[in-house]
Order: sequence, then structure tokens, then C-alpha cells
Amino acid sequence: MTYRFEPRLAFASTIPSNFYNDATVLSAENRSIFARTWQLVGHENQVCERGQFFTTVVAGEPLLIVRGDDGEVRALSNVCRHRAGPVAKGAGKRASLQCGYHGWTYALDGSLRTAPEMDGIECWERQSVALPRFRIESWNGLLFVNLDPAAPSLRDFLGDLGGQTFSGALAARKDWTVNCNWKVYVDNYLEGYHIPIVHPSLFKEIDYPNYRTETRPNYSIQHAPLKRPQRIRGDGEAAYFWIFPNLMLNVYPNNFSTNLIVPIDHEKTLTIFEWYFRDPESAKKEIDETIAFSDEIQLEDIAICEAVQRGLRSSTYDTGRYSPARENGVHHFHGLYAAAMEMKRTED
Repeated sequence: MTYRFEPRLAFASTIPSNFYNDATVLSAENRSIFARTWQLVGHENQVCERGQFFTTVVAGEPLLIVRGDDGEVRALSNVCRHRAGPVAKGAGKRASLQCGYHGWTYALDGSLRTAPEMDGIECWERQSVALPRFRIESWNGLLFVNLDPAAPSLRDFLGDLGGQTFSGALAARKDWTVNCNWKVYVDNYLEGYHIPIVHPSLFKEIDYPNYRTETRPNYSIQHAPLKRPQRIRGDGEAAYFWIFPNLMLNVYPNNFSTNLIVPIDHEKTLTIFEWYFRDPESAKKEIDETIAFSDEIQLEDIAICEAVQRGLRSSTYDTGRYSPARENGVHHFHGLYAAAMEMKRTED
């Protein structure tokens, strides 16, 4: 299975369909992409007190995010060093962490405290046993983990986007399961080309002729000037940020939302929406209206993405071409994808 990325947009073709349909590709993507990039795992508010924790998984790696007695937030392995049992489940607040299999107990910094009935074991130093740590960094209160110790810092990865500030408190969360490959969903997000056909309500809100996409080394931004905002409150524009490989930030004049794209398998994707408002308690009606509009757009996107996934299985389709005017963001993603997967460029 090969793909040669063509950096010249007018000459380029899209990723071949077998990269969306083959179950073995996702294993390679987990190793080469998700395990080597900064992945959104949560928000600082989830661990604002000592002992607060939550669990998550990145590229198949079980993780435990916890604030220690020293006030530091750590990303620890959620795998006990004894027989690989879970050290924690869900979320909560504890003075220590106890494995749910044999009761081994760890301090909040990951060091081993007690290992019941292990007396008599030879060639083993209890004080050397600790839960492995992974890199964790924060941006605008959002917590990111990178499994790769050699990866650049989050600030370096974000580049000039790191200076952008977004403020707000978590107002709502919704999870959706979409029957498509994760890249189908990302491709769809990265272009406004489909808006006139797929999103008639959104099309009425934006100035489509002036809709444009800018690309940066590791992210892109879609500028959507607001034409007659009736369901999108405020003046100015909507800005749709995408951070490689799977995080979207939808920034509106009075709120922002994150949309995390998590592959479940090669043809099933979890999309996690979280909305942030400056004062959620005084904006409940506005929040309800915002979420209702988002749901309408998401249902339209789900329908077209699932239809595209079916189309990608067709024996008549392999690859397509990009609209130079509208799909530079998709082309940009495919270039980053090819580089991460260490595929050859056409000039090689």
C-alpha cells in the first residue's frame, strides 16, 4: 500500500481509498501519528485539587491524570507494575492510588507505597518501582499528553497559535459515534466546499465567497465571516482551527468549543464536543441554542461522512482531485499525514 504526496495542490490527488478501508492502517497510525503528537486529554478544572484524577486512553495507552500532593499535574501509566491491572477507574479524588486487581498502592506521584504479601521476593527493590510518566502540558487550560519523549514541546508544536487565548468555563459535553474512518471526518471538517450543499442553515449565516483557509506548519484556520448572524451570535467571524492530527477548535464571538476525533476502529470514530462559555450559569438559553445549532450541523456531517465511507468501499473509486480554491486545508492535512507516516513525496 503506497501513497506519494504531491505538494503542488493543482497537481495533487487525495489519499487512496484503501487507507480509509484497511484495518491494518490504523495500527500504523497509532504508532506513527497518535503516539507521537500532542493529544487533548482533558481540562485543568478536572484536576484542580490535590488528589483529583481522571483516566483516559491515548493510542491504546491507558493513562491516569492526577494532581499530586506537591500541586503538580502528572500523566501516569494506568497499568500496575505487578500484573498490569488498572490503578484507577473513571475519575475522582484520592489520597493514594490502589490497583483494582491485587491492591498495590501508589502515591500521587506514582511511587509505590505498599505491595501486599510480597515478602520473600528476591532481586527486587520496592523503592525502584513506580508508575511510568508521560509528558503533559497545558494550553488555555486544556491538558495535552504526548507519549513520545523526543517530540517538540507543545508550545513549539503550536507555533504562533500558542499565543492565541480562549477563555471560558465548560458548559456542556456531547459524544457522537460516526460510522466512518477518522480521516473522513477530518477531511470533511477541513473544507467549506460542502457547506452550500450539506449545511443550508450554516450557509445562510456566513459570507461564503469570502470563506478562506490558511495553513501553518501544524495547524490550519478557516475564516468564516458572518453575513447575517441569526443563529450564530455576535459580529465578526467564526474561526475554525484544526490542530494536527485530530483536534478542532471552533471559535465564535461569544464562545468556543473543542471537537476531539478519536478512532475506535478503521470504520468507526468517536467525536467529542465540549462547549466553553464565559459565564455558563447566566447563559443557559444561549448555550441551549448554540448546542442545538451544533447538533443540526453535526447530524448533517454524520450523514455525509457515513455516505462517503460507503463510497470509499466502491470498486469504482480510488482517489480524487482537490479544488484549489476550497480544499487547500485537506491537501495540507494529507501532506502532514504522509510525512508522519513516512511516505514518499512525488519528487523523491
